[in-house]
Amino acid sequence: MARGNLLVGQSGGATAVINASLVGVVEAALGAPAVGEILGMRRGVEGLLREELVDLRRQPPGAFDLLRRTPSAALGTCRYKLRDDDLDRALAILRRHDVRFLLYIGGNDSADTAHRLHEYARGRGHELRVLAIPKTIDNDLPHTDHCPGYGSIARFLALATRDSGRDTEAIPQLYPVKIIEVMGRNAGWVTAACALARDDPRDAPQLLFLPERPPAGLEAVLAEVERAHREYGYCVAVVPETLRDAAGRPLGGAEGGFTDPFGHAYHPGVAPMLVERIREALGLRARYDKPGTIARMAQFAVSTTDLAEAEGAGRAAVERALAGESDRMITIERLGDDPYRVAYGAVPLTAIANTERLLPDEFIGADGRSITPAFRRYATPLLGEPLPRYGRLV
Repeated sequence: MARGNLLVGQSGGATAVINASLVGVVEAALGAPAVGEILGMRRGVEGLLREELVDLRRQPPGAFDLLRRTPSAALGTCRYKLRDDDLDRALAILRRHDVRFLLYIGGNDSADTAHRLHEYARGRGHELRVLAIPKTIDNDLPHTDHCPGYGSIARFLALATRDSGRDTEAIPQLYPVKIIEVMGRNAGWVTAACALARDDPRDAPQLLFLPERPPAGLEAVLAEVERAHREYGYCVAVVPETLRDAAGRPLGGAEGGFTDPFGHAYHPGVAPMLVERIREALGLRARYDKPGTIARMAQFAVSTTDLAEAEGAGRAAVERALAGESDRMITIERLGDDPYRVAYGAVPLTAIANTERLLPDEFIGADGRSITPAFRRYATPLLGEPLPRYGRLV
């Protein structure tokens, strides 16, 4: 391929490290003779369709050093599903700007977008190398050991859950039950991370309600909370915002949500309802914490491992595009745990798009409400620096 321009975009929910991937792309492209202009889409493919492009070569000195440790998406992001009638316009803009390398940072829905652009350009004779760079706090992309973005939200939630638990443990006569509602769609990776700072049997959380082990219904949840309170004297339960019962019904209620362009349904959060029902049915006062988007955006709790790997994935995408690869997503392959080492691979986008990887059985405790040592071995290196230890009186 002759010299051509490179276009990069960010898509889906922003994270604490998505800009590190952008920096990896730009810095790798700056040193590549085959790359002419380096352009960024404003708000993903929505910006491409509006032809809102940013010249990334003409940024102030030091801009990318600062962006490397800046949360959220510097280019802006979107949750836009390409329509068939968008593809002609997208290709016309790519041709007009002589884009030959297209890199898209996102999750499984973004992989679908990247694959469709690759297929459409190829079918119309425009040579375009398309690579996806993984990004998702959900950690649910298949064929990769883990996803950039997950290590940082895992670190935040492990620390936040332990701290919130200490608060509840200190004054159980006032609020003996705490519900922590966390982000996450259909897989339990984010919920499971909340137990990674638990290094004493008395530490929170007592219960993890994993999507892979749904409760029979609301009454079963109440019974488990009551048992944990009886055993520990207090109870901290972590629930995903999408908590469903064994029949697949959202415990937070089926009404009042919306469905995004990719068909993902959003339902009311479950924590407020659980707090009210615990008070009514069990006679126990309860509170809830809901970190929300701050959990996936908190730069103060960023994992140094996550930060480095996000940038590495961006660099790897440029290298593979320059080597002639297309229609693939970068993967992280674990080479060892002691010391922890990874390499970057790639898989076809069709193996990623619109698929989810659930938390495997070997990571879920026999009680269905805890994690196993195998999950700790898997997840601990992703947290970056060791978590600080807390003390207790004897």
